[in-house]
Amino acid sequence: MPTLFETWRNASPFYDESHQALADSVRRFIEREAVPHVEGWEEAGIVPRDFHRKAGGAGLLGLGFPEAQGGTSEGIDIFHKLVLVEETARSGAGGVQAGLFTHYVSLPLLIEHGDPTLVDRIAPEVLSGEKILAIAVTEPSGGSDVAALRTRAVRDGGDYVVNGSKTFITNGMRADYYLVAVRTGDAETGGISMLLIEADRAGFSRTSLKKMGWHASDTATLHFDDVRVPVSNRIGEEHRGFRNLLKNFNAERLQAAQQCTSFARICLEEAIAWAGERATFGKKLGQHQSIRIKLADMARRIGATQAWIDLAAWQFQQGKASAADLSLLKVQATLMFEKVAREAAQILGGASYIRGSVVERIYREVRVVAIGGGSEEILLDMAGRQMGFGE
Repeated sequence: MPTLFETWRNASPFYDESHQALADSVRRFIEREAVPHVEGWEEAGIVPRDFHRKAGGAGLLGLGFPEAQGGTSEGIDIFHKLVLVEETARSGAGGVQAGLFTHYVSLPLLIEHGDPTLVDRIAPEVLSGEKILAIAVTEPSGGSDVAALRTRAVRDGGDYVVNGSKTFITNGMRADYYLVAVRTGDAETGGISMLLIEADRAGFSRTSLKKMGWHASDTATLHFDDVRVPVSNRIGEEHRGFRNLLKNFNAERLQAAQQCTSFARICLEEAIAWAGERATFGKKLGQHQSIRIKLADMARRIGATQAWIDLAAWQFQQGKASAADLSLLKVQATLMFEKVAREAAQILGGASYIRGSVVERIYREVRVVAIGGGSEEILLDMAGRQMGFGE
């Protein structure tokens, strides 16, 4: 029986046979290499390195990245990336996706703005799964306010000396490299630069954080105490990192929206299956009008959000994407996800509250996507300002 997303793709002008072929390939990989191990990874609080290598060997890590760096770019469009998000969500654990794909946020910055020698050294081993690259922007004092970051890098000859801290960093405990936003100047947004910092540099340390969800991915606070970093590790021009970060956030928000619809669909599928099997008051649960209404409303919310995602993806690919629209889209997706996950839990009843249930696991992932990459409140305010409201 086709998944809900397969049914969607088959009726969409944005997807063709190549997207279906990718979906089939990724699904087989996830069913073989992830699904049987997810509960163990959740308990351990980490995705093993070997899984990264397998994912690299299967081409999951390199999709859309340059061939010269070990990626696959020929014939790949933005909708292939949406398919990748959808099918890796089939693991039923956001931590698996987070553990695998932090480089989709960080590596484009390195490739586009980094020194070619640095790119040639790091990108291939990240795309093969041998090394892990994380991005470190959020700080304990500022949260989503990037312009207020305090981690400072002071020029000293051919090095920068870095002091400060970052927190809520996905893959923070395992990463070999970090793309770190630092303050190199005094202006709020005009004094921010990006540095590539290796985890083995003297003065660097990290502390593990326990979380509500994403248990299968490690999260950390990073500490920089007089860490010396070569100027050649700077990514882009000095003091010009803020604009590059904002551009990168747009792609991250589109990906986050797709993740929300992917997990919402899994919740809906679980609810449909449960309603077709569970009997209450003399008939199947799904035969009760109130349950049919819930299921139909869940499908409505998911379909409306996916339609917006597909349009935004096409606009992004054509260079017509609006930062305000992408901010609003991410808010739409997270609110939809929260509602659908709640309704799925209501339909499953007590079964959704037991560890090991797919819906229980996914329900724990709701808050992180509503906050990460820009909270709902921050994004709504930012979109309102960009659209000129209140002027």
